[in-house]
Amino acid sequence: MNSKITVLLFALLPLIAVNSQKPIVLSEDSIQIGRSYLPSLSVTIPEADFDVVLKDWIKEIESGTRSKVVNENGEMSLFGARIRKIDAGDINVYSKLVRLDSMLQLFASFEVKKDEYIESATGSPAFVSAQEFMKEFAKNKYIDVAKSQADAEEKKLKDLQRELSSLESEKSRMQKNIQSNNSRISTENENIILMNNELNTVTAALAEQNSLLLTMEEGPAKDELEKQIKELEKRKKRAERNVKKAERKIGKADTSIDQATGDIPRNERMQEKVKEQIAAQEAVYQKYAEKLNKIRAY
Repeated sequence: MNSKITVLLFALLPLIAVNSQKPIVLSEDSIQIGRSYLPSLSVTIPEADFDVVLKDWIKEIESGTRSKVVNENGEMSLFGARIRKIDAGDINVYSKLVRLDSMLQLFASFEVKKDEYIESATGSPAFVSAQEFMKEFAKNKYIDVAKSQADAEEKKLKDLQRELSSLESEKSRMQKNIQSNNSRISTENENIILMNNELNTVTAALAEQNSLLLTMEEGPAKDELEKQIKELEKRKKRAERNVKKAERKIGKADTSIDQATGDIPRNERMQEKVKEQIAAQEAVYQKYAEKLNKIRAY
């Protein structure tokens, strides 16, 4: 496969970063099929996967015909291809896909009649069409690669944005939790005041009723007073239980507030870290998005 005519560069841009866009190079060349060397075009496809491109190339040239590509040791032949972008008639296509360091190189020879090939030397009007066909295929495959890369970086960015949103929601929940627990503490403190007032009242009543009970003779009046004392004792126990219940609620609320108060600063530190990661990832994604747009403009 010996290159023999001027190389056409469809994009020659400075390669600032490892993953920046690379040029698609189209040239007149030759391809060995069996023992014969046929005039061909070759085009580079940067960063692309060999198996994916091979499958898509076969699909591309088989489109519109019932003929199938014959692949013998990497040498592909298709007879009776109908590629209207190149020629109105049926043509034979001989092609090879070769791996290079960081790209693939596709070679294709187009035979319009027996031993008559599309090449610039013959002045074939289909030569420019064949160039455009090869360039378009390579460009589309490179776009697929760049879009996949950009999509992957965009996903990373969205994942970080979702993480930040989750942290913000978590902080908001903790702040609401603190407000809710402060409100609960205030309510329970009010309940304790009411229950303590109830205890003071009941305790005083019990002391008075018990003193009176000691002075009474046996009889219905004393029995009735004992019933009243039992009711007062029930009220006292109920008030004491309610005080303890309110104190437990206050304790739980205090614990929850302490937990949230300690967690919020950690949450804020995590948010700052994620924001830095988002800023960095936005820059990475932007480079891949720009790369994709530049390739689309080839």
